[in-house]
Amino acid sequence: MNLTSAAFAYLGAGIGAGLAIIGAASGIGKLAASGLEGIARQPSAAGDIRGALIIAAGLIEGATFFALVITILLATK
Repeated sequence: MNLTSAAFAYLGAGIGAGLAIIGAASGIGKLAASGLEGIARQPSAAGDIRGALIIAAGLIEGATFFALVITILLATK
């Protein structure tokens, strides 16, 4: 691997990691906002909404970690 291709690999990995984190933050932010709004509208359903929020946040974070592993693999290739 020459210097130019290594630099592009690091650049691509950095951009990929940044986009993955931005996407996850946006998704979890929207998830939390809508969940809190749902709890405010119907407090009796707070337990069910909270459970769904935790599962959805876990799925978002799992996809984010997968994207970050791919970017690490690109950087070390």
